[in-house]
Amino acid sequence: MPSIGLGTYRITKYDQIFTAIQSALESKYKLIDTASVYRNEAHIAKALDELNADRKSLFITSKLAPKDHGTEKAKAAVEKSLSELKTDYLDLYLIHWPGIQNCDPKSERNKDLRLETWKVLEQYHNQGILKAIGVSNYEIPHLKELLAECQVLPMVNQIEVHPHFQQRDLVQFCQDHEIHVTAYSSLGRTVEVSPLLTDPTVIDIANECSKSEAQVLLKWALTKGFSVLPKSTNPNHIRDNCLLDFDLSVKDVDRLNEIEVNTKYAWNPSVVA
Repeated sequence: MPSIGLGTYRITKYDQIFTAIQSALESKYKLIDTASVYRNEAHIAKALDELNADRKSLFITSKLAPKDHGTEKAKAAVEKSLSELKTDYLDLYLIHWPGIQNCDPKSERNKDLRLETWKVLEQYHNQGILKAIGVSNYEIPHLKELLAECQVLPMVNQIEVHPHFQQRDLVQFCQDHEIHVTAYSSLGRTVEVSPLLTDPTVIDIANECSKSEAQVLLKWALTKGFSVLPKSTNPNHIRDNCLLDFDLSVKDVDRLNEIEVNTKYAWNPSVVA
């Protein structure tokens, strides 16, 4: 799995998808991250086709929507993503959210249906159609439940993690169980003005390194062993977001680790039973 990928959350217009993917391929990105709920899988497939991209050289991730939990719905969701992306396999497929749409977050039905969903993913994995399977937004209780029931271990947990929300216990749990952590919202841009990009410590380190604040935040994540999915439709930002061939000093990493902010900028999965 490449360590740097193109995130496509909220990119729904075809011209923006085309520009983003064209810029990403020109910058040697290999990983493209999408999801059913992003409603852009078909646009991604069209752009890759128009750009004559080599499917075998790419790592494509998609995710099952909260409305698609349960045996039959999960099967249909996998097949739809394969069809929309015009591919006969996915490199990684994730359960996007531990809860079920229109279901009480505290209901035991969430547990029952997400375990049904996982069994479907295992079947597709065993057939070689889903090369790797994992989860997103799973907290420690969700992971413990899954580990107790699964035949195939989750390979990835895609979670919000950045210097303002470090999730140390969850990260350590994943590492202890050999579950790779992919960081989303690395730049805090699920909110209108990112407090991460204006954090004084981040700005100081960026100035000292002659790098952008975004590059410092992404490099911090890579230094921690995470993969990252910076999203942009700006060709210059897409290029710069993968120019991470520099080192943060131990002191700088420690400074970022010690930021005394603990704020989540995206949705909160801890409410789901």
